[in-house]
Amino acid sequence: MTRRVVVTGLGVVAPNANSVSGFAQALREGRSGLRFIPKLQELEFGCRVAGVPQDVDAIAARYFDADELLAMNSNHRYGCIAALDAWTDAGFARPERSDPHVYWEAGAVLGTGVGGLDTAGERLVPYTDSGRVRRLGSTIVEQIMNSGVTARLSGLLALGNQVTSNSSACSTGTEAILEGAQRIRMGLAERMLCGGSEGSSHYVWAGFDAMRVLCRNFNDAPERASRPMSASAGGFIPGSGAGVLHLESLQSAQARCARIYAEVLGGAVNCGGHRGGGSMTAPNPDGVQRCIRAALHDSGLVPADIDAINGHLTATGADPKEVGAWARALECTPERLPPITSTKSMIGHCLGAAGGVECVASILMLDGGFVHPSINCEDVHPEIAPYAASIPHEVRAMPQLRTIIKAGFGFGDVNACVAFRKWSTTDH
Repeated sequence: MTRRVVVTGLGVVAPNANSVSGFAQALREGRSGLRFIPKLQELEFGCRVAGVPQDVDAIAARYFDADELLAMNSNHRYGCIAALDAWTDAGFARPERSDPHVYWEAGAVLGTGVGGLDTAGERLVPYTDSGRVRRLGSTIVEQIMNSGVTARLSGLLALGNQVTSNSSACSTGTEAILEGAQRIRMGLAERMLCGGSEGSSHYVWAGFDAMRVLCRNFNDAPERASRPMSASAGGFIPGSGAGVLHLESLQSAQARCARIYAEVLGGAVNCGGHRGGGSMTAPNPDGVQRCIRAALHDSGLVPADIDAINGHLTATGADPKEVGAWARALECTPERLPPITSTKSMIGHCLGAAGGVECVASILMLDGGFVHPSINCEDVHPEIAPYAASIPHEVRAMPQLRTIIKAGFGFGDVNACVAFRKWSTTDH
């Protein structure tokens, strides 16, 4: 018998807030965290707007010792802060360094899309090319390896179960949550910290700017630059941060009388095989629909059970296709599509962290009984116009909100979809 998995802790570092309560309020207000970045103008980027979490260094100084900070780039700081917050939000104290206890029942799956590219660009490559290898320092490897965040976190929290990092482009964070949930389902762990992180760096964003997939039309109006589902959308805005869920078996959570936010009903991952219109940069529409339907099946849901959708919705030409895929997968006529929103409208596309941050947003909407606005799409794309009534432009109170579905569709034609249900004391 597979075990039920619940969410008992949340942690988030986002461009518009650095705490769970602050993020929930920012979502309700439709508050953008996008800003003009002078460095991008200096380097002649076409897009000069990005989502960068604010005041993180001050938070890191409170959370970490000086020797730890020396070995932590922005990706490490974001991921570890969010994970520590999820851990304490779940009711656990951070262990002392001198405490020999190992939490053999707890682990982590925290992914990243690009990882320590800022460290590689700022130190590894220039120091190596200029013959200064000996000055790189002893922490260079742990800063650039994709598993650097979870390796650091395992020591901070004495995690003894599986500790690993995945990397599946924009699907990374959502996939990580499904991987951790499956481990608990199978009885291989009791608790898992799961999600994704991505650092802030022009080195991370440069390739996307070169591809011309970033928006260049709103450099003078940063808060309006991310425009999912809009006719005037000109590409996505790069973001950064981290989002982490503390997943736990229902049995463990109930035994310790933990506060439960939601249940992870199930989900699915797949790939479109770069066929049927799918490619390295575009999803196969059939693959997307299959992933959504497989997630419903794994969750024991039928399309009518879905109360709201937190889409991938990046403000690119893929948005109309995605909305259409949701409607077909959920067997909806336009007037019956559940409310559909894009967290990226406020924080940009956080790449490997997107799924983690947006899953936190999804849980907060369930917990608070609302659907946050998808801002900047007052001029709904013509192909999405039939579904316009389903797009909230202001916060939409939904006290009846019970089940939400979240997806990520990433480079490489990879898809991940997860369904959450609000927890109630009547659930058994």
